[in-house]
Amino acid sequence: MLSNISDPEFLWDFAIIGGGASGVGAALEASSRGYKTLLIEQFDFAKGTSSRSTKLAHGGVRYLQQGNIALVLEALKERGIMKRNAPHLVHDMPFIVPVYDWWEGPFYGIGLKLYDALAGKEGLGPSKLLSKDETLKHIPTLETEGLLGGVIYYDGQFNDSRFIINMAQTAAEQGATLINYMKAERLVKDHGMISGLICIDQESQKKHKIKASVVINATGVFTDHIRKMDDPMVDDLMTSSQGIHIVLDRSFLPGDSGIMVPHTDDGRVFFIIPWQNKILVGTTESPVNEFLAEPIPMQEEIDFLLKHTSRYLVKDPSQKDILSVFAGLRPLVKEGKDSRTAEISREHIVHISRSGLVTITGGKWTTYRKMAEDVIDKGLMIAHLKPKPSITKTLLIHGYHNHSDQFGSLQMYGSDALEIKAIWKEDASYKTQLHPMFQTTRAEVIWAVRQEMARTVEDFLARRSRILLLDARAAVEMAAEVAKIMAAELGQKRAWIKSQIEEFENLAGHYMIREK
Repeated sequence: MLSNISDPEFLWDFAIIGGGASGVGAALEASSRGYKTLLIEQFDFAKGTSSRSTKLAHGGVRYLQQGNIALVLEALKERGIMKRNAPHLVHDMPFIVPVYDWWEGPFYGIGLKLYDALAGKEGLGPSKLLSKDETLKHIPTLETEGLLGGVIYYDGQFNDSRFIINMAQTAAEQGATLINYMKAERLVKDHGMISGLICIDQESQKKHKIKASVVINATGVFTDHIRKMDDPMVDDLMTSSQGIHIVLDRSFLPGDSGIMVPHTDDGRVFFIIPWQNKILVGTTESPVNEFLAEPIPMQEEIDFLLKHTSRYLVKDPSQKDILSVFAGLRPLVKEGKDSRTAEISREHIVHISRSGLVTITGGKWTTYRKMAEDVIDKGLMIAHLKPKPSITKTLLIHGYHNHSDQFGSLQMYGSDALEIKAIWKEDASYKTQLHPMFQTTRAEVIWAVRQEMARTVEDFLARRSRILLLDARAAVEMAAEVAKIMAAELGQKRAWIKSQIEEFENLAGHYMIREK
């Protein structure tokens, strides 16, 4: 990939800044139409918001509450496309809305019937009212005091950062060049119009000049930073809120159904869901003034999630039960000064500056493909490139496999599971588990370095395997072994191993809870 940007005179059709869902989606959209496409990301792919979601491919029940039917319709349609194109990463999940007041059953029942109707042929199953006994069959650990019954409906769940890695691989297969740890330093202009950018390799510190017909800014909460490279006087477009999730042991919620609470104390939709053999609880909505690459969970957010979880489960979790806690920042487009972040629309916008910088921001994970289609269509107008139709509605995502559950612990790799099994044959030790509590093997580290552009211990433990998000202490216990395996593959020395372990331990500290 680095060799592809060695010629400073090569003209790219699209140069995309940002390696999250919006940016990688745009790279896949452009490259699959046959355009010369480059994407750069200053950290790792999906380092930011895109790896810190609630892991739901969904229409968004909350947007139904807000009356935003158009967004729900679009998201439900895109949910169906995600599931068809990446069945190894996206699957159906039943959700239960517990009913404790007499009016909740009919009220939520009607709302979810509308959700079903909007999904149409993309529906995953009909919602229906449940008796108290039926509800407890689905969620045996649900708080029974005052429980009248429930409403069941169906939505999608997915592995967010794995989806982005596989999207990046798909884009590469379509001819795109994608490089992580490559930072945009400044934009280049010719006669007042953007003609490219200067970027710097974060590993070698080497600078590269990129010429492009269009530069797309897909940097999420950092959108305004890139916009100010173009025009330092421009008004901020973005605001943000922080959402955190806590991860608990599976015993808190056995079974395959999740819990959805439509209205918490702060007006949020709240989920308790099984994910990767753990329980994921979230999310919060806290306004933030500072946009950090590694947001820090606040104690009041943790208390909020523990309080609400205790309301709905028989077994009340405490701080000591939290295996990991992670925070993400939502890129929200500013509306009125008085708008609460819980109520700001997640619809995306495409903004074009006077000098031709194309910015895509806002939106939600599930609609990434439609966002990409929109921004590439707008970019073509700026570049005066010949329009070509989008093919991503039916483009299969790398790893596509309809029965990947047959691969057991390698299920999330889809068809690549066979390639990882081939690595096992290179050396008997490659089949060894990295930790007694996880089935992740040494071969998966090797695969991540060779085929998925993992450059650091964090890349593997946070985004290629998800272990940091599932159990922060277990991830720390694996760090030294992962660093050694990666060093052997990358040709790194002992000093690199030492610094990688230290950096990862410092990072993992933010994912751990100190008991009160």
